[in-house]
Amino acid sequence: MTKKIGGGLSRRQFVASVGAGAVASIFAPAVHARQKSVRMLNNETSIDTIRALRVAAAEYERATGVSVTVDSAPLEDTFTKLTTSIRAGKPFDIATVPYAAHILLLAGEGRLVPLNALTDKYKWGPKSLMEIDGTAYFYPYDYNLAWVYYRKDLYEAKGLKVPSIWSELSENAKALQGDGMFGALFPVGANAAANWLSPGFMFADGVNIFDDKWNVALDAGANLGKASAYLDLMADLHKTMPAGANQASYSETISNFVAGKVAHAPYSGRMIETLERNAPDLASKFGIFPYMASAGKAELVSMANDGWVVTKSENSEEAMKFLEWFTENQYINYLHSAPMHFQPARMDVYEDPRWLAHPMIEKHAGIVAEMKRFITDPSVKMTGIDTDGPHLDLRPAKVFERFIIPEMLENRCLKNMPGEQCVKIASDKIRQLIAG
Repeated sequence: MTKKIGGGLSRRQFVASVGAGAVASIFAPAVHARQKSVRMLNNETSIDTIRALRVAAAEYERATGVSVTVDSAPLEDTFTKLTTSIRAGKPFDIATVPYAAHILLLAGEGRLVPLNALTDKYKWGPKSLMEIDGTAYFYPYDYNLAWVYYRKDLYEAKGLKVPSIWSELSENAKALQGDGMFGALFPVGANAAANWLSPGFMFADGVNIFDDKWNVALDAGANLGKASAYLDLMADLHKTMPAGANQASYSETISNFVAGKVAHAPYSGRMIETLERNAPDLASKFGIFPYMASAGKAELVSMANDGWVVTKSENSEEAMKFLEWFTENQYINYLHSAPMHFQPARMDVYEDPRWLAHPMIEKHAGIVAEMKRFITDPSVKMTGIDTDGPHLDLRPAKVFERFIIPEMLENRCLKNMPGEQCVKIASDKIRQLIAG
């Protein structure tokens, strides 16, 4: 993950580019790049993942004579680095892109190569390809779905049941608070983690930011009351959270759960890898459940995923050849570099004995089965702020980048403003944003 999450384009840059017609200005015509070489920009910076890419690059060069260089940068820097390379006339040939808005921007400027020749070979999980008018410009390697982790051992000690409605979750969080333990941690500050990890209950209850004609629907009809009730839930949970929840980002959400300080916390499969590495005694004491609706009639996981794009460059043909070879021959090795976090978007992987043979996947087979259910059970919803609406579009991406939903949470949880007032303020901000 990541979860995802701005991906490197600052709020000011994003608004300027999509709101002021300046998108075209960041893209300059490419000059000729060196032949028989491929440059890849990677934002997965763990040692194991970088090693997997470099081993694959070395193997490909040995087999074909084509050099592949891998440049790694943090997620928040990669889109800026990619657009800078395009401006300079030396674009990266392949790049990791974690955010729908970036695909829309690049494809809209004609900077991406269609990948249907590669993606059409496989069956994919829902919403993973992020196609634009039937064209795939994105080869997804994983889902970064978020769900809720809970301390199964503490549940058993207190005789609690896994919650299926909001009131049960709130009651469980209160019951587990005390003796140095906090009931929950859900980010409620104006940051990307809150964008990804905290609106799931709202979406599970059927609230939409936009309707099917791109009208702002957050405060329309039944949505107003439902969104207000969601804010009341988060305010109730906030009373059980450790100090500084308004500052909590990705790392704090993980670290508090892994350190045994909170009984509930949302995240993707990365949480499991961190537990195995840093708190092995807790690695068998947790469970997961999806975000639920207020009355328990729906389940949801928060949507995000990662993948690669191929840019139009002098080496596009070589880049396509490498990506095809890599996804045919090295894909499993790559996924194994983060075995629980890189939840496969390609459905054939779930039956591949090579993927299933990883010790961590074997150990957590029950969790893996539940993760698979989240994408195969049609009753489980899958959405996020930046993918809300009738189709991929920059309007929800703007809402994501401006942190409007997290600001709505801040108003309710930190300023104690009435829920309906918070929803109306957020809705008016969205209208102003998309009007511009």
